Amino acid sequence: MMDNEKLWMKSYPANVRYHLDYPYKTLGQMLDEAVDKMPDRLAMIFGGQTVTYRQFGDQVKRFAGALADIGVVRGDRVGLMGPNCPQWEIAFYALLKLGAIVVQTNPMYIEREIAHQMNDSGATTIIVLEMMYPRVKNILEQTSLQRVVVFNFMAPVQPAQGLYSYDELIKHEPVYPEVAINPVEDLAVLQYTGGTTGVSKGVMLTHYNLIANTLQVLEWSINMEYGKERILTVLPVFHVYGMTDCLNNAVSIAATQIILPRFDVDQVLETIRVHKPTLFPGAPTMFMALNNHPRIAEYRESLAAIRVCTSGSAPLPLEVAQKFAEVTQGQGNLVEGYGLSEASPITHCNPLDRPTLAGSIGLPLPDTDYVIMDLETGEREVPVGEIGELCVRGPQVMKGYWEKHQETAKTLRNGWLYTGDIARMDQDGFCFIIDRKKDLIIAGGFNIYPRDIEEVLYEHPKVKEVVVAGVPDLYRGETVKAYIVLKPNTEASEQEFIVFCKTRMAAYKVPRYVEFRDELPRTIVGKVLRRQLVEEEKAKLQTAATTES
Repeated sequence: MMDNEKLWMKSYPANVRYHLDYPYKTLGQMLDEAVDKMPDRLAMIFGGQTVTYRQFGDQVKRFAGALADIGVVRGDRVGLMGPNCPQWEIAFYALLKLGAIVVQTNPMYIEREIAHQMNDSGATTIIVLEMMYPRVKNILEQTSLQRVVVFNFMAPVQPAQGLYSYDELIKHEPVYPEVAINPVEDLAVLQYTGGTTGVSKGVMLTHYNLIANTLQVLEWSINMEYGKERILTVLPVFHVYGMTDCLNNAVSIAATQIILPRFDVDQVLETIRVHKPTLFPGAPTMFMALNNHPRIAEYRESLAAIRVCTSGSAPLPLEVAQKFAEVTQGQGNLVEGYGLSEASPITHCNPLDRPTLAGSIGLPLPDTDYVIMDLETGEREVPVGEIGELCVRGPQVMKGYWEKHQETAKTLRNGWLYTGDIARMDQDGFCFIIDRKKDLIIAGGFNIYPRDIEEVLYEHPKVKEVVVAGVPDLYRGETVKAYIVLKPNTEASEQEFIVFCKTRMAAYKVPRYVEFRDELPRTIVGKVLRRQLVEEEKAKLQTAATTES
């Protein structure tokens, strides 16, 4: 590192330690500690169901023992596919107790995607919600899967050859085979990347990676009280952000999770009013929905009582943060953080002891270093204020990609994780994401960052949501296209937004095309699938070319 080495230290929150001690233990042992210290504390609230930490620990042991009996052993990769619910979390920790590796499986995946993930990981077992089982059944013969465990919220599943019922297995005695697990070396999770910028890869995260990131987040949160916090778990826990910031965070401090299977704005607001969470990790789309709710004023007091609201998984538009502050009368503490699956996932966050710095992802978490490397070679650290690729290192960084050595070598270089995000560091050590390296638009030789244009378009009073992408152009190579979701009961023309942009940015950045949509394609955690939009444009051009010929 050069003159800007740890420049962020002068801006570090006074009550946050930069260096922490990370225990040599597994995630299963972390749960044991919560059970021992707070057995009667509620671990989960799910609809009308409650689970104490004693019950949580007991059911984890029962399920672990049953899984061992049907053949799951240390090192096995096991798919886990379902929505947020107690059964999912019990299965997660039971697998970790056995030294198995959890293969996080998106419940929205179709057959082809499930088959790819099972085959890529070499999974031998999958645990799945019954209503999703038909998709798994259709691809069983195409995969390495030998066993399927099915769970439900209602009636027990009827077992069959190779098909097991969660409800039957959970009746097992609360004993399981003790296995030796090396927290530093042994994998806990294969977290598949979302595939928004390419082929999905299995990120190898160890017990140590995940515990380190959990403790980093806990330190950053300041004054979290053991056994007294309540976390709103509406982020999907099969995603690394929800897994760390909701599930593992809760277990680390014996907090109560208020679990919702999906985001429904009315249900979320009512849940906040009734159960009064102290922490709400969310995504920008969630806070957008809250901001735009017609009865948001009725819930202002409940929202303002949440001590920490964190936004991750996608850039938080400045307009969204400002509106949230308005609807909570300046009391809603919404801060933007940053992470990626390869870092368990969180590396940066805005400090909680001061107002959020507009447009910044904040400072690196304890024991996390970062540099900005030049975009041409990736080997030269650029000076403060210049743009380059964000690279990080810390105890939360992955071991690599599952059985993808070349991809690992490209991403992990000389001790640094190359994130693929374009960023800059300011004179106080704060980091600002400019855009995804792969999303950079090069039009007529000019470098254009979609986020710059999106921020301008969010200033337009008719815009509810927007994403900008580079689409193929015969003359410029690429050109700028804006996809806009209008606010309800509004109308607009393409030209209206082009003129709006012309008065606010250089001519080469102005969108050449504007398309209005009812909604934008997104991952389950709210990240816009920009690549899907570009692929649609390429398909249109290909169809047009075929028609002409």
